Amino acid sequence: MPVITNIAAYKFAVLDNLKSLREELLADCKRWELKGTILLSPEGVNLFIAGEAAGIEKLLARLRAIPGLEDLTPKYSESEHQPFNRMLVRLKKEIIAFGVEGINPALRTSPKLQAKELKQWLDEGRPVTLLDTRNDYEVKLGTFKNAMVLDIDHFRHFPEAVRQMPAEMKNQPIVMFCTGGIRCEKAGPFMELEGFTDIYQLDGGILKYFEEVGGDHYDGECFVFDQRVGVDPALRETNSGLCFACQSPLTEDELKDPRYVPSRSCPYCFRTDEEQRALTMAASRERLHKVARVLPGSTPYDNHRPLNIPENCDGLSLLDALCQLFPYIGREQWMLTLEKGDFLDSNQQPASGSLIVHAGDRFLRLQRNITEPDVNASIELLYEDEALLVLNKPAPLPMHAGGRFNRNTLQYLLNLAFDPRKVRAAHRLDANTTGLVVCTMTRHIANLLQPQFSRGEVQKLYLARVQGHPTEDSFTCNKPISDEAAIAGSREIDEENGQEAITEFKVIQRDADGTALLEAKPITGRTNQIRVHLWDMGLPIQGDPVYLPDREKGATQTLNVNDAPLCLHCWRMGFKHPLNHEWMQFEAARPDWA
Repeated sequence: MPVITNIAAYKFAVLDNLKSLREELLADCKRWELKGTILLSPEGVNLFIAGEAAGIEKLLARLRAIPGLEDLTPKYSESEHQPFNRMLVRLKKEIIAFGVEGINPALRTSPKLQAKELKQWLDEGRPVTLLDTRNDYEVKLGTFKNAMVLDIDHFRHFPEAVRQMPAEMKNQPIVMFCTGGIRCEKAGPFMELEGFTDIYQLDGGILKYFEEVGGDHYDGECFVFDQRVGVDPALRETNSGLCFACQSPLTEDELKDPRYVPSRSCPYCFRTDEEQRALTMAASRERLHKVARVLPGSTPYDNHRPLNIPENCDGLSLLDALCQLFPYIGREQWMLTLEKGDFLDSNQQPASGSLIVHAGDRFLRLQRNITEPDVNASIELLYEDEALLVLNKPAPLPMHAGGRFNRNTLQYLLNLAFDPRKVRAAHRLDANTTGLVVCTMTRHIANLLQPQFSRGEVQKLYLARVQGHPTEDSFTCNKPISDEAAIAGSREIDEENGQEAITEFKVIQRDADGTALLEAKPITGRTNQIRVHLWDMGLPIQGDPVYLPDREKGATQTLNVNDAPLCLHCWRMGFKHPLNHEWMQFEAARPDWA
């Protein structure tokens, strides 16, 4: 196997015509079978390249032919394998990111101290501060003995770290160093601007020091920015590794640590399941908070809402079908909508109210320049893993699009917060009901969890504050409930054709204001089941905007954010995890009214 020659070099110089130079250098390097990275900038060049010696020398000759780069001097090392995967030539604003205006090393930089002279100073014990300008993860592999470390994770943070240094150091001799010297070219002039008067930079950095004087006064190895990770004072590749997950360099002992799992974790980024879940949940909570800062439905927009004609409307006129499907909107309102041309057929043309429709026909209702009512979007994340989310839903907040709401819904907010994942609620809560909502992360998980709800295996316990005092401490209502929606989407007790509905109740306390706090345990899962049963028993839930003495007057499906709350809360829930089948139990904190 041929020995691979590695070079690292930089030069501050005024360069132009960078785009054409980039194309030429990339073609040359590929022809000479070189790999690595060349950074080109108006302020100069910075490169890390590896290949056979002949190709390296051709590249250096090509670069030295560029005005300003005539004396480009690289640092050499050798390796048994190619440390780079590909050849890149990139255009950058700076060849080393610093972000401070007015620093131009091509015109002026701090005095350079040769490696042999620094060694002599250290051998003599001269009073000097060695300042490591590198990032904290580089320092971990090694640095000069007694060097001052700034604890930064990016060179852009260097200026602020310098400003925190003791004022008395401004008149003391300081020798800066980095891997190859390029960072010191900018760090030195900056420190002089900050009032430091006796600044030197180690010429060629640690690598040049190793090359000329070895490892005297240095502990460890030097981190390098290629697949070798680290080199020792003889410039030989060490056995240090790099964590794929967090990019932290790892010593031989750290590579043997059981927390090091290739491509997954190391002692610095390893997290227990609980720690990782806490980090994941913190990030999810921040995303939920971010999407709720400005409600997505608060900005006017045009919306197209689809409508599929069901079988029970086959053969009706479009107007009659709409009145049958949405009786609470009213025939006159539908006539006005149709006359405005806001109902479109499958050809995107306005549909007439007299049009005869058939089962399966699809229409779009155009809602122009709409702004949705405000909702309470303070969603609380209680639990998250790879399969499930468990939320404490606020109110008022509709779960899905419908009526006046399309974007100001729980589903839309979840879509924004967890994109591209399609989080789905496994069950429903009314817009005005607070409490526990279980969501699945994928369709597959939904198919595993949903049967538990349909089979009645999920244990749910609600809290409800009702008007009136029940005569018994525990009681059950088993009256069937209609499946057809009435005013504001409400349901009725239907003894003849209704669906089976069973709710168990228990009184927690009876209060002097004439209300009572109950536990409600739905055995079945009908729409509005708890609200309908309590209303039928003469114990309506306090704040209910639908189940009123006269629903023809004032019934509304979703409360306004400033209205008194509906006092119904999904408090506790238990079910089997869809993957490991372990029983899980959750509780949402009681609202103020409870």
